[in-house]
Amino acid sequence: MLLVFINKKRYIYRTLIAFQVPVMTVKEPLDLIRLSLDERIYVKMRNERELRGKLHAYDQHLNMVLGDAEETITTVEIDEETYEEVYRTNKRNIPMLFVRGDGVILVSPPVRVGV
Repeated sequence: MLLVFINKKRYIYRTLIAFQVPVMTVKEPLDLIRLSLDERIYVKMRNERELRGKLHAYDQHLNMVLGDAEETITTVEIDEETYEEVYRTNKRNIPMLFVRGDGVILVSPPVRVGV
């Protein structure tokens, strides 16, 4: 938008007014997590655990509160007869979960398969 002003001495001033649009900028790594607030995220944890849920809160230590969380635990066992690795997964749903940040390895939007 361009505004034109005329003062008492008949000088013309043109002023360009930019619309103030909030811009989500990423200046620090935690800003990426801030952009994921109230969105579903994927969290990879230590000990072969994975979490998917809606991010309600977090802090600088990556402590998080997830809602409608699904925890997946993957265990690897060796079959004694064939000596092959057997992968087993256990899943459980948790309505509200506090995640301690020292166990977090990775945080990202959920992985979408087949889209």
